[in-house]
Amino acid sequence: MINKKELLILMDEKNYKPQTLEELIKELELKNTKKADLKQLLAELESEGLVIKTRYGRYGLPHRMNLVLGKLQGNKSGYAFLLSDREEEDVFISSEKLNGAMHGDKVIARLYWPVEGKKKREGEVIRIIKRARTSIVGRMEIIKRNHGFIIPDSKRLGRDFYVAKSDFNGAKNGDKVVADITSWPMKRRAPEAKVTKILGKEGDKGVDTLSVIHQYDLPLEFPESVLAEAKKVAKEPNKQEIAKRKDLRDVQTITIDGADARDLDDAITLEKLTNGNYKLGVHIADVGHYVKRGTKLDIEALKRGTSVYFPDRVLPMLPTELSNGICSLHPEVDRLTLSAIMQVTNEGKVKDYEIVESIIHSNARLTYTEVNEILVNENKETINKYQELVPLLKIAGELAKILRSKRINRGSIDFDFPEAKIKVDENSGRPVEIKPRSRTFADSIIEEFMLLANETVASHYYWLQTPFVYRVHDEPDLEKMLELNRFLNNFGIYVKGVQSGQFHPKAVQQVLDEANGKKEEQLINTVVLRSMQRAEYKPECDGHFGLAAKFYSHFTSPIRRYPDLTIHRIIKQLIKSKGKLTENERLELEEFVDHASYQSTERERIADEAERDIDDLLKVEYMAGNIGNEYTGVISGVVTAGFFVELPNTIEGFVHVSSLVDDYYLLEREKFRFIGQRGGRIFRLGDKVQVVVNSVSIENRRIEFTLTESPLRTKKHEK
Repeated sequence: MINKKELLILMDEKNYKPQTLEELIKELELKNTKKADLKQLLAELESEGLVIKTRYGRYGLPHRMNLVLGKLQGNKSGYAFLLSDREEEDVFISSEKLNGAMHGDKVIARLYWPVEGKKKREGEVIRIIKRARTSIVGRMEIIKRNHGFIIPDSKRLGRDFYVAKSDFNGAKNGDKVVADITSWPMKRRAPEAKVTKILGKEGDKGVDTLSVIHQYDLPLEFPESVLAEAKKVAKEPNKQEIAKRKDLRDVQTITIDGADARDLDDAITLEKLTNGNYKLGVHIADVGHYVKRGTKLDIEALKRGTSVYFPDRVLPMLPTELSNGICSLHPEVDRLTLSAIMQVTNEGKVKDYEIVESIIHSNARLTYTEVNEILVNENKETINKYQELVPLLKIAGELAKILRSKRINRGSIDFDFPEAKIKVDENSGRPVEIKPRSRTFADSIIEEFMLLANETVASHYYWLQTPFVYRVHDEPDLEKMLELNRFLNNFGIYVKGVQSGQFHPKAVQQVLDEANGKKEEQLINTVVLRSMQRAEYKPECDGHFGLAAKFYSHFTSPIRRYPDLTIHRIIKQLIKSKGKLTENERLELEEFVDHASYQSTERERIADEAERDIDDLLKVEYMAGNIGNEYTGVISGVVTAGFFVELPNTIEGFVHVSSLVDDYYLLEREKFRFIGQRGGRIFRLGDKVQVVVNSVSIENRRIEFTLTESPLRTKKHEK
């Protein structure tokens, strides 16, 4: 019987034309007894939007029928763009052509022929494959006591939701609420909703964070059955299990993490051999030993896909009994691990390696700050505290420099962005400090070691030709790279090879090197990053452009990432079967890997959006307490309405062109600048400017700046 992948390949062949079920049975030379199986397979593909059944009962692929499958990205004005699953150009969908679809929905749209004078493709939604949400989060506004509206927190939904009085369920005017969607929008009718939960008043402690958590449908609690299973499996390893493993408990072992880390995924061992090579052991928590495939723990972990990190809390992928307990590589206790033990040459090449089930006993839990104090600042007090570990740490620093040099020389792109470190008051829940998170030499040591382990594991299982989950970063879109070069031209630099369509990651890194130390450095880094594709998980080993790596995977964080846990299970299965899979095991694994890759990518994107949303919210709340204060910032973006200014603390605000009252300013789009028509004053990307915080809108996540010399500077705080 043909599988999904094979059927899709058949339908994408040049000579294929849409066929009926009977014609496909004949084409595939299937027996009539398989008719029901094929019909079910086609129904599944149709429900996923991968296959279209025409009104005449013929099956074909959407892109062969002038149709596009993808997700809608809404706009507050009501229209949307359809982002194609096939990485094609986006499709503009007007509000009248959405036909009840909303932001985030997976849909199929019919393309229109391009209208003269319009560059963007346009279309109309003809089928909604999957709704992105069944509930919304927003502010309740009651109208004349007999009905109300919910103003969604997500402005991309572009519509307010009608609520009948009978569906208020205790909600009062101004409450933040969660509501189930009871009716989808029609051309002349607003969508409708029913309040199911009242989060509290806007501005109350924790309400804004809870709003974001519910908006992205992130699970706050674990089901009781999952917690019960976690307690049951979280037991110390028995003698039989230990006997099957490589015993590394007598080898000096350490973990290096952030001071506030609780889920310690990885530990390292390291020694310099007599032949001058390095023996590096990267030991990762053996979560797969405790979380078996198909268990309640596993189903919940797959559903979550990843841990989500906010400044004031963590939503873990696994219950704390596992994530902070038996799986976490705490010091002075035995822990089960999967180890990649590599012999590395002075040139950074892996000469030999083994991937084994093991048991370790960590000797110490160090922080990045402590390691940096030892290796960089040579702090005597910290050196004395960890004097037995200092030789290992010095060798680690030595090897990390070798690995980084090799990686950069092959063309790996090294972005260095200051992430925001947000400190929240425990009592009020309000942000009290925001500053750039410093990246230390100690961070880079662990980063290099984990990168090497991830590459080694990916390469090993690629050559074994086993089903696997790879971390893939595709080559950038040519049109985006051409646009990038037009931008870079303003600074006299460019990415080599773009015009010919043959560019290497090393050419991108050369641009970052040329920008290093210039006032536009951070701006160029940001624009270059936005020109890159987004990394994702795939069953195919398509390489990692950013790392200039042919083989790459995520092996090192199974406590907080499901793809890593999937990889661990594959490793353990192959160790047990001595590298061999039956045909049924292979087919089952292929299907699961495909699903796990897709689910992990989707959940990672949702987590990233939620984390970014919370950070943006806290930044706006922080600046609400700094109305009228002056700052020096850098122009980080130029648009028709004005320009964005980024402050040293990573917070970004907007200067509207109408506030520049000393002249008439026109936008020179190609040069990314505004220029005064009378005086010739210029505001361009990368320029330093003095600004004052003029107004803040928490609801719209917007900070308004004016220049310090502007007579329009005011003090206003919109809630």
